[in-house]
Amino acid sequence: MTQTDTHQGNPGVTPSRSLSERLKDPALLLIPAFAFLGFMYLLPLIDLMQTSVEGDPWWADLQRVLSVPLYFDSLVRTMNIALTVALLCALIGYPAALLIQRTKGITQVLVAMAIILPYFIAILIRTYAWMVLLGRNGPINKFAVWIGAFDEPVGLLFNRGSVLLGMTAVLLPIMVLSIYSSLSRLDPALVRAAMANGAGPLAAFWRVLLPLTLPGVGAGFLLVFVQALGFFITPSLLGGPGDMMFAMHITQQADSITGEGFLQALAVVLLVLTLVVVAVAGRFLGFEFIWGGERKGPMPKARHDVARVTPARGGIKNAIADRIGWPLLRGLGALNARWGEWTVRVLAICVIATLVLPIVVVMIISFSKASYLTFPPTEYSLRWYEKFFSDRNWMSAFWNSLFIAIMSAGISVTLGATAAMGIVRSSIRGKSTLMLLLVSPIIVPPVVLGLSLYSLFLKFDMVGTYWGLAAAHSIGGIPIVVVIVAAALQGVDRKLEQGAAVHGASPLTVFRKVTLPAIAPGLGAAVFFAFLHSFDELVLTLFLSSPRMKTLPLMLWGDINYQLNPVLAVVSTLEVLLVVGGIILARPVFARARADT
Repeated sequence: MTQTDTHQGNPGVTPSRSLSERLKDPALLLIPAFAFLGFMYLLPLIDLMQTSVEGDPWWADLQRVLSVPLYFDSLVRTMNIALTVALLCALIGYPAALLIQRTKGITQVLVAMAIILPYFIAILIRTYAWMVLLGRNGPINKFAVWIGAFDEPVGLLFNRGSVLLGMTAVLLPIMVLSIYSSLSRLDPALVRAAMANGAGPLAAFWRVLLPLTLPGVGAGFLLVFVQALGFFITPSLLGGPGDMMFAMHITQQADSITGEGFLQALAVVLLVLTLVVVAVAGRFLGFEFIWGGERKGPMPKARHDVARVTPARGGIKNAIADRIGWPLLRGLGALNARWGEWTVRVLAICVIATLVLPIVVVMIISFSKASYLTFPPTEYSLRWYEKFFSDRNWMSAFWNSLFIAIMSAGISVTLGATAAMGIVRSSIRGKSTLMLLLVSPIIVPPVVLGLSLYSLFLKFDMVGTYWGLAAAHSIGGIPIVVVIVAAALQGVDRKLEQGAAVHGASPLTVFRKVTLPAIAPGLGAAVFFAFLHSFDELVLTLFLSSPRMKTLPLMLWGDINYQLNPVLAVVSTLEVLLVVGGIILARPVFARARADT
């Protein structure tokens, strides 16, 4: 009797083989990440919701939030500001994305870096840069006085305009990346075909290019809108009393409200509003827009796309388009095509200046000899760098941030990379749902997450500890790692892994010898961005730190609210150099990745 016959005759052997096969299933790699997020992320949010409905009756605190004019008006104001910022980003982000798509070679790299690089610099630093730029001694006021627009410097800060400008500048790279992703997937032959059939550049844009890239515009619009709903740093520093956003009430009253329930109800209202917006968006766009993926389903062919954007006859809208829209397009289309090209270039240059100029100004001010912020500096000196490096408080905060960021990056990469492996390499059902759960922390307002974590940290005595802050920062780091590593894994040829396994290599050996070298560039990028996310984290640290545990963003936040001096410009400059240096060091890795593919 053969060994197979023996196994078939002994029913007790089959479960052992089945268990062994199950233990090799890559889906098990999802367990550590989900266990961590379940304890550190979902459990605190559930506890927050339960606390918000513990009143008598259960809806009392929620009703109070919506019935008090102060909070209801703030909620409406928040939605209006978020909507305005999203519209501004869409209007000025499209030309910037077009410029990246239409340029080639080193020019394209430089334009893309100028637009995307500021996104990786901390929001606090970019907002501080706008405070310098718009200040009474800032370059905008000085230039306006020099050209005669003003007789003396005016107050450009602490109003709705400065809030909208600052938030738009902070969130604009998200919109540009989303639109560019849609443009890069578009077949350029469609626009050429439209123009070959008599359509002018403007008509080709309006009837072909724009309709086909609307999913990217919509995804960027929703991402910006959702992010703006939870903003608190920029409106706190640039806005006035009439510009308070809803998240600011949570942070300002966290220390003053002693009774449980109402403060949690404030956070739950903001959370529910955010989730409703995401749910509605996911219904139409698919939830893949959150992490930049493509919606599942067959892609239409080019000829179908052209047919779809061809105007159908009949209906009021089409009649208006035929009588008003098309004549207008024909009239504008009579202009030389260079008008459109130069319009895109000018708008894109304005976008680049808006993103880069504040950072450059701050870096120059860091070398000022004056004891106050002024631009341009009358004299240059390294006195503020000496002050920073000789100040025990600043250096202690720097080393705290560095140590926490290293630990957080380690946690994020370990859990995020294994989860990405489980998502990509397993045949488990509901991958989109699992991916949504893994990346969902990026859509939860940070003030809501910070407030929910505070109760958990109190129970386990984790407030103001290195490991506590590192774990909290990892909640936002894991989604970054999952998205980057999953994209890297999808570019690995499965036949190489299968070939190694067929020749007797264990799963661990296959990963170490085949998979890991192939995804090393993506893994390196994930480590860097997870580190940067933790190093820049402020909102969670505000809730979870202690007087004895100060991080660099926390010190910067305290000094910005107390006094503006060039030491803050030094911190900002070092942060920018950290980002630029990290990307420069990673370039050979990325170059090797492109060569391998």
